[in-house]
This record gives sequence, structure tokens and C-alpha cells, in this order.
Amino acid sequence: MTTHSGSMVSFKRPDGKDVQGYLATPAQTKGAPAIVVIQEWWGLNDQIRGVADRLARCGYFALVPDLYRGKSTVEEEEAHHLMEGLNFADAATQDIAGAVAFLRQHSRKVGLTGFCMGGALTVLALGQGVAVDAGATWYGMPPLEYIDAGKITAPVLGHWATQDEFFPIDNANKLEAKLKDAGVSVEFHRYLAYHAFANETAAGPGRISRTQYDPVWAAHAWDRTLTFFGRTLWS
Repeated sequence: MTTHSGSMVSFKRPDGKDVQGYLATPAQTKGAPAIVVIQEWWGLNDQIRGVADRLARCGYFALVPDLYRGKSTVEEEEAHHLMEGLNFADAATQDIAGAVAFLRQHSRKVGLTGFCMGGALTVLALGQGVAVDAGATWYGMPPLEYIDAGKITAPVLGHWATQDEFFPIDNANKLEAKLKDAGVSVEFHRYLAYHAFANETAAGPGRISRTQYDPVWAAHAWDRTLTFFGRTLWS
């Protein structure tokens, strides 16, 4: 079991319901911006806690809302089942909005990032008008018709895999065009990689089919992400 530096916290959604989340805290908290991190379809697991820890080491508060309410899995079929049971609009407008509001109590600027299912939820939350200062999506998007690009005020960074069989690259091109048409500041990058290329657990015999970790592209995408958040979240 990996040891993590953060802890579980509770925060309120706009509708008043309580949500748990994993909060990683930077060494220097004064003036530190914050980032909401949205899980892949596996749930609030070690890997996504590690992403939050990494952002905390880079100077951010990082909060991962527990969208599955305590459940997580390593099984593809079970992950699919958990994801199917998730109300995406509710997660975007309530859980994510509540996480942003919680972080704004001590950070002037708050970003949003997510991977796979969490990448789709990141785009959905932005298109539902959840007010953040920057959004970075990793290989995930909702159906285009669910995105109201006119509600997106924050700059958007996107990382896409050209060999992605879950989210075809052609849809990333359509999303990019839709955002640009609406005047959104958008920066999309495409990688000769497979789905989940930044997830270090998508490697070896245990990985699910059609996913593949690529450490080189992952490092490159992380450099771009930290540069993007450095530019947009530090005043």
C-alpha cells in the first residue's frame, strides 16, 4: 500500500449535501492556488491520490472529490458498472462545484483537471458554468452536445491520444473547433499514444486492453500542464 501525504476531508455541495474528498496540502500554504482533481472510472484509488500528492509537491492544494462515495475497483467490469451508476450532471454541477467552493476558502485561484472519465467531467463542468480559473482535461470528453461552450470563461488545456479507442481523436478535433468558435482560449496537444498514457498503473500484464502508459509522453504532458497552471493560477 502506498503511503499518501494528504487526508480525507468533508465539504458541502451547493445543494447542502456532504461529500468526502482526498485533500493534499502543499508545504507552503500561504498564497497557494488550488486544483480539483477528478478521478478516472476506477474511483478514489491510490493512483489518483498520487496525482493529488504530486500537485501538492508542486505547490498546490489538490482535492479529489469521492464521486463514487467510498467505492473503488481494479476490475474493468466493476468500473464500468460504477461509472454507469454515476449521474454526470449531478457530479459536475454539485460535487465538482462544491469542491471548487471549498478550495476557494483559502485559494484565490482554483483550477480543474481530470483523467479519462474525469477528463470528460472536467469538460462537462466547464460547459455547465462551474467557475474555475483554468481547466486541463486528459483524454476524456462528454458528448459534444452536452457542452455549452459559451459558458466557458477559463482557458482550457487538453491532452489527447491519437491511438485512443475510447475517445477517438476526431472528437478532440471537433471539441477544439467548438471551443475556438465560442472564443475560448484553448490549447490542445496530441500524442502518438494510447488511452491512459499518463496513468503509471496502465502497464504490465494487469493493465486493461486498449490502455498503455507512456512515460515519455506522460512527462511531456505533465510539463505542459504545470506550465499551464503556473501561467493561469499564480497571480
